[in-house]
Amino acid sequence: MSRPSRLQRQVLSLYRELLRAGRGKPGAEARVRAEFRQHASLPRSDVLRIEYLYRRGRRQLQLLRSGHAKAMGAFIRPSGEPGDVDTLPDDSNNPRRLPEGARAPETPPNGR
Repeated sequence: MSRPSRLQRQVLSLYRELLRAGRGKPGAEARVRAEFRQHASLPRSDVLRIEYLYRRGRRQLQLLRSGHAKAMGAFIRPSGEPGDVDTLPDDSNNPRRLPEGARAPETPPNGR
């Protein structure tokens, strides 16, 4: 087995730092592990994608360390599920659908 490249060492170091920063924050460690497992099958030759993911991970690490983060969640929107809040009807003249129980903001009487 060959020695790890510089980029591989950086990625492994980022992984450890993310796990350490995520301790005590609900969902953070599991999310970090899942994210790294998801991209583990990237070929070593896909350097641009690896560097992109590395930079994205660095930004997430800064957010976790900032002290404002209480937990780490996923920003995944389910696609095509009934009741999807952000779907527009085919007819653009119709207003957007609101989630159940939500009310549209009221317009003041002067229309402003």
